[in-house]
Amino acid sequence: MMYRDHTKVVKIGNRVIGGGNPILIQSMTNTPTEDVAATVAQIHRLEEVGCEIIRCTVPTLEAAKAISEIRKQISIPLVADIHFDYKMAIAAMENGADKIRINPGNIGGADRVAEVVRVARERNIPIRVGVNSGSLEKDLVEKYHGVTAEGIVESALDKVHMIEDLGYDNLVISIKSSDVMMCVHAHELLAGKTPYPLHVGITESGTVLSGNIKSAIGLGLILNQGIGDTIRVSLTGDVVEEIKSAKLILRTLGLRKGGIEVVSCPTCGRTKIDQISLANQVEALAAQFPNLDIKVAVMGCVVNGPGEAKEADLGIAGGIGEGLLIKKGQIIRKIPEAEFIPTLRYELEHWNEQ
Repeated sequence: MMYRDHTKVVKIGNRVIGGGNPILIQSMTNTPTEDVAATVAQIHRLEEVGCEIIRCTVPTLEAAKAISEIRKQISIPLVADIHFDYKMAIAAMENGADKIRINPGNIGGADRVAEVVRVARERNIPIRVGVNSGSLEKDLVEKYHGVTAEGIVESALDKVHMIEDLGYDNLVISIKSSDVMMCVHAHELLAGKTPYPLHVGITESGTVLSGNIKSAIGLGLILNQGIGDTIRVSLTGDVVEEIKSAKLILRTLGLRKGGIEVVSCPTCGRTKIDQISLANQVEALAAQFPNLDIKVAVMGCVVNGPGEAKEADLGIAGGIGEGLLIKKGQIIRKIPEAEFIPTLRYELEHWNEQ
């Protein structure tokens, strides 16, 4: 069953998620939200590489007021992230947030949750109900003898029911854990129990290296079951890396087209060109052509190189200080190593003219 085909459609600013719509990529700014110029500059960097929804923390009234100015200067939906103070959620919505993220369990009593829901209903602003394994309620930890997938799901559904009981169902759910397999299991349990779209991510996953591995495994296992409507790859690093990784995960699973796929061999003793540097340069070059949906191969020697490169749309098969340019399965010509990148750039720039 493709769960995402049957989830409720939720409108976030000028975008929609759920109901089988394309999975959207999110990130979160790490600038002080009060610093409008710095926050807008970072969002523009993220927009350029393909971020489709952005989240900003709103810990102060000044940050809530900044939402209004930030939103004027960007073209993607803005989500206000709220912790503890329900007044910040209300202020963020009053200043134009396209969506808010709250944990109803940590913004005060039922009366405060009701106030937030009242304002959200007036403005038809979706609420993302976020539950994190690190803040699971003590009674659920005791009930399940520790932090478990079952406890995370029960906590999330309790919060959802709290808001549903207030007569509001414009909701998105996120359940996150830094334990990859616990996170996967929790999503499997939740998917069949709720009609709301799910935001998926592995929280606190780590640095660019470990975070990418954990996110690829976790998101891969979840998304491949048809679960998930929007994603974030959480990395301790440059936020732009989150978008690059998310796009590659979706492309690898066949859930998104567009962007050049670069394949390259791992090098061996036969390699006579600077394969590692070349592969990195080609990957950077490929990122400059986000609208080309092709495969580019970078192969280091003549053993498997020509055959592998022929399977790609465009490729280089290295020799001794030179290589073969291969295009659409045909060997075009030999080129010296120094001309690899300029030649590939030219081919990519004129790809749609062929």
